[in-house]
Amino acid sequence: MAPAPTIIEDFELEVLELVEERSRRVRKRSNGGGGGATSTKRDALQVDPKTAAHTGLRDMVMEGWATKVGVPKGAAPSKAALNNTTDNHLRPQRPSSIYTKLLGIFSVSTTQTSETDRRIMANNPEFNAQFNYAKNFIKTSKYTLINFIPYNLFEQFQRLANFYFLCLLVLQLIPVISSLSPITTAVPLIGVLTVTAAKDAYDDFQRHRSDRQVNRRKSNVLRNGQLVEEYWSKVVVGDVIRMENDQFVAADVLLLSTSEPNGLCYIETSELDGETNLKCKQCLPETEDLGQDTSLIGAFQGEIHCEPPNNQLNKFDGTLHWEGNIHSLDNDKILLRGCILRNTNWCYGVVIFAGKDTKLMMNSGKTKFKRTSIDRLLNFIILGIVFFLLSMCLFCTVACGIWEMLTGQYFRVYLPWDSLIPPDPAGGATVIALLVFFSYTIVLNTVVPISLYVSVEVIRLCQSFLINWDDNMYYVKSGTHAKARTTTLNEELGQIEYIFSDKTGTLTQNIMAFNKCSIAGRSYGDVIDPRTGDLLEINELSRPVDLSRNPYHESNFKFYDNKLMDALDAGDRNCESFFRLLALCHTVMPEEKKGKLEYQAQSPDEGALVSAARNFGFVFKSRTPNSITILAKDAQEVYELLCILDFNNVRKRMSVILKKDGKIRLYCKGADSIIYERLKDGQDVIKRLTQEHLDGFAGDGLRTLCLAYKDLEEDYFQNWKTRHHEAAISLDSREDKLAAIYEEIENDLILLGATAIEDKLQDGVPQTIANLALAGIKIWVLTGDKQETAINIGYSCQLLTDEMVNIFIIDTQSASEVEDQLQKFREEIRNVSATKRPKTNVSVVTFSEDEDDVGGTNATDSGEANGDFALVINGHSLVFALNAKYERLFLEVASHC
Repeated sequence: MAPAPTIIEDFELEVLELVEERSRRVRKRSNGGGGGATSTKRDALQVDPKTAAHTGLRDMVMEGWATKVGVPKGAAPSKAALNNTTDNHLRPQRPSSIYTKLLGIFSVSTTQTSETDRRIMANNPEFNAQFNYAKNFIKTSKYTLINFIPYNLFEQFQRLANFYFLCLLVLQLIPVISSLSPITTAVPLIGVLTVTAAKDAYDDFQRHRSDRQVNRRKSNVLRNGQLVEEYWSKVVVGDVIRMENDQFVAADVLLLSTSEPNGLCYIETSELDGETNLKCKQCLPETEDLGQDTSLIGAFQGEIHCEPPNNQLNKFDGTLHWEGNIHSLDNDKILLRGCILRNTNWCYGVVIFAGKDTKLMMNSGKTKFKRTSIDRLLNFIILGIVFFLLSMCLFCTVACGIWEMLTGQYFRVYLPWDSLIPPDPAGGATVIALLVFFSYTIVLNTVVPISLYVSVEVIRLCQSFLINWDDNMYYVKSGTHAKARTTTLNEELGQIEYIFSDKTGTLTQNIMAFNKCSIAGRSYGDVIDPRTGDLLEINELSRPVDLSRNPYHESNFKFYDNKLMDALDAGDRNCESFFRLLALCHTVMPEEKKGKLEYQAQSPDEGALVSAARNFGFVFKSRTPNSITILAKDAQEVYELLCILDFNNVRKRMSVILKKDGKIRLYCKGADSIIYERLKDGQDVIKRLTQEHLDGFAGDGLRTLCLAYKDLEEDYFQNWKTRHHEAAISLDSREDKLAAIYEEIENDLILLGATAIEDKLQDGVPQTIANLALAGIKIWVLTGDKQETAINIGYSCQLLTDEMVNIFIIDTQSASEVEDQLQKFREEIRNVSATKRPKTNVSVVTFSEDEDDVGGTNATDSGEANGDFALVINGHSLVFALNAKYERLFLEVASHC
């Protein structure tokens, strides 16, 4: 039978007392006594005293308490025995058994602090409980009812004025010193502390309310083969949960099955990365058959081995051990906490990470006490006032001592000294002067403005309301007003010196449109006047290509060069291969909505390319885990999908390996610099022509990709596939092993052409960047585009201007070349600064908008602002520039740009 709760509590107390007693003995033995020979012998045997203490203590206590709770005597069972035994005495029905609790007490110190990997058994809470994984309860608030007063007072007394008046209040409580009632200081001090505490309590109450709202969200959890509603805070690692459309995901879960064909589901990750486009996830084909049968899912006993909790949103390594097979798990099979399920009726998943271990919470950080620049300035001002006050009191102290020595001693007949004062003139005058110092401190306390902080808090509150009511920060399209979530927002914004931004979706609209392309050395997309041969500018009056004969065409797709359609009609094999690659090499998912084919793409680039192929007659129709179906000029083609080589920021490319009619072909698309490195020899002409087109596309500010393919032999592919599977299920350096396998097969490619996609700027971006630059803010923009594209976008958004003296471009491939360029640029900056503003013995600071300051306020040798330079650096060069040897030189150049 299960032990009573009171017995459990008494048992735990005894265990803790014995642990403390044993620890004291171990420390005593290790700190004292022991000769050299004995010590050497003990070191030679080197047994961890904590391990020995825990092992012996566990057996002793469990055997002693076994009699009390009716459990048979004997050595403590192992963790495996606890999980596997069917003995009712050793495995009570409740998880709060003596043995489970004791193992939890003894193993908590190791499993929580040194977790190197994670083992989870689905639908087995007893197995998972031994590892003490975090519960799904979250807490982002800073205070509790218990610690609010001491913690908040500690923070408030970091303000010097508050600390000063606290010291003053203590002095006023000493009758010998103070002639004023302590109430005169206590009342305003308590008032200030109360007002500030009320504001802090309100802010933290909002956090508590948000936490409570999240923790009390409902989730359908599978318990004992039945779906039951549980609060999110009650979900634990290993639970299988059911999620439905438009619901938030409660924890980080491994996807088991979904309502969609082929085990697909769609999620929105705006809470994680700010992106609103839907992402596709797919469960293992082996678990897809579980469906929504609760009996099958309840009987699922797969064991998951995976990486420990971390904050990397785009990475997950693990394996699933089930029915004697090992299956590789990656990020495509994981749903993260904070995601929203979209366009999917239901799905099931097993919880991998919960609560503070989820990737969302590990990226959130702990709430910290922040001190704004205004607070620091006020502290500095108060410190100066206090020093002024102390100097006044010191002067009065010296004057009082001199007066008492020379004159005051003769008035003792009328004003006798206190009994504490020594009778001799010198000693008495000294003591009186010291006491008077504190008295003057009390009398002159009004010199320090205690209401200053209250005034600042009121001003902050009013400014936050002004932000909320500002019509100039109202977004008409969505009807959204600005919302100041903290009263210090205005001054926090005023402290910004640097802005680090990406380009896509921030400066641009993230709405991609297929604009131009290069196929077999021929460029398409420009409209040429047939009479003069000049390029025509595309405008509202330009006539797009007629695509209406294609039943799958999209009305919003526009392309203006008829030569491409003519080439397809003429059966140009290069053009057909080009669009066939676009229709096959991607991770887009199709779906039918109201009889209309729609695509769900993880990135707008992929969606734009697949849409372009669709409109030119190569329609991506459907996919399964093992096949892809397209319509190529109304003829259905089914390809066997052998492997997908995923895109990532290091590879900068993706590939698919397909089989049709016994032929295996690899299709690849990626950055031009990456593809060109892997091309087969003997393609000099097409490489040169395509590169010219790529440079032209980049000069127009378009995003470019290169397309290539390669035919594979059956024997070689099978050998490669075996090695790929071994790398995919490895938990040790999986990414490095897969990268090496991918690198091996993605070479000797044949170039097909290149694509160019347009991503328009957001409304008002140029004006916004110009205003930020006038405010003295330096802007760094990170983009994955070609260097020419990045520079063109820089001019479009006024990050770069023609008025700048020079734009420094660092694009070398070695550390020494980077150093040479940086030194050259530094000398040029110094020469220009010396020419424009010769050094003088007088430092002058001006506040003027007459200078060309678009690049941001830049410190120069003369101390003035200078926005005459800009810096463009590619990824290879940046790696060298951030090396410890060159980082100061890089910082010096970058701070002037």
